[in-house]
Amino acid sequence: MDKNIVNTEESEEKETKDNNNRVLKELISWAFTFLAAILVALFIKTFIIINATVPTGSMENTIVPGDDIIGFRLAYTFSEPERGDIIIFKNPNNLKEKYVKRVIGLPGDTVVIEDSKVYINGAETPLDEPYLKEEWVVCNGPFTYEVPEDSYFVMGDNRNTSFDSRRWTGETYVSRDKVLAKAVCIYFPFNHMRGL
Repeated sequence: MDKNIVNTEESEEKETKDNNNRVLKELISWAFTFLAAILVALFIKTFIIINATVPTGSMENTIVPGDDIIGFRLAYTFSEPERGDIIIFKNPNNLKEKYVKRVIGLPGDTVVIEDSKVYINGAETPLDEPYLKEEWVVCNGPFTYEVPEDSYFVMGDNRNTSFDSRRWTGETYVSRDKVLAKAVCIYFPFNHMRGL
């Protein structure tokens, strides 16, 4: 057999093997990249942000039905929710549901609702609430709530339709361990996109 033919066959076989190795290395590289992207996305979704779609008008006009919002899970790692924050939390009476409401009463507060106004800790001046959707005429007092330590009293901005701490049967307050995140922005639909 001719030596040149044997060398050519060996050379072609080596080239085919090298090409196969390159393709395999490329596929492995893509698989690792894809896997890393999935792991990073899962980490971000589990520990950093939360996505929620608001199904009702309870937070109108701040957040309208169908708005998709992002909450920052780490917002309360080194601090506590403040009055006026919009939070995403587990419904105290059904832990499978997520709710979005505004913090009104803080741990230890006395919240008085009278004639569609909110008074905190005996203040003579009502809470300034420019975010309310409309005149508040439903479930508007007189009520008094003593917020337990490590809990929050929450209400929606659309007080006439919001199912919130005023109306819940069972657990009235959101305990700190049920708070998942601080709502930070609306990201969809694009014409509603803004910070909260």
